[in-house]
Amino acid sequence: MSISEIAERLSVHPNTARFHLEALGRSGRVETVEPERTRPGRPPLLFQVTAGMDPVGPRDYRTLAGVLADALARQRDPQGRAVAAGRAWGLTETVASGDDAVSDRGQAVDRLTDLLAELGFAPERRSADTDLDGIGLRNCPFLELAVSRREVICPVHLGLMQGALAAWDAPVTVDSLTPFAEPGLCVAHMTPRRRAQ
Repeated sequence: MSISEIAERLSVHPNTARFHLEALGRSGRVETVEPERTRPGRPPLLFQVTAGMDPVGPRDYRTLAGVLADALARQRDPQGRAVAAGRAWGLTETVASGDDAVSDRGQAVDRLTDLLAELGFAPERRSADTDLDGIGLRNCPFLELAVSRREVICPVHLGLMQGALAAWDAPVTVDSLTPFAEPGLCVAHMTPRRRAQ
């Protein structure tokens, strides 16, 4: 369609149509096409919708996450598989950020807290009376799923923390995660990591 045809259909000025078509072209949603040349002179600029998926169309990742959580919950050893998936996620996150190994407990807890903040968990460092730390999680990016599929969502988060700490060769790990330890708070419990002999 030409700019004038589009402007007429939309009841807008051709300059307005041109402005919006240029923006749609930059975002890859429309493309220009060459008209058949039947007479001399400059041919009109024609536009058509770009074939393919709409890169800015609606998405429903929540439904996909629910489907995958349900499928995981039906597997043999769903918690073990969820922790393993979380560990892989933690490794991916640390490799992507290019972080090096950490040398002490405080540095490990700080780096893990930073990672969890980047992922939307709203972490807070919690010191215990012992020499061990915990991390409180004030937000769950998957809260709706954690309520209905706690048995797989929370272990994924546990594995995420374990995987990140292992990738950093940290002297501590998260040995457990207490979901909803208090209203609006999950707590990750830290412990010294056992080194392989």
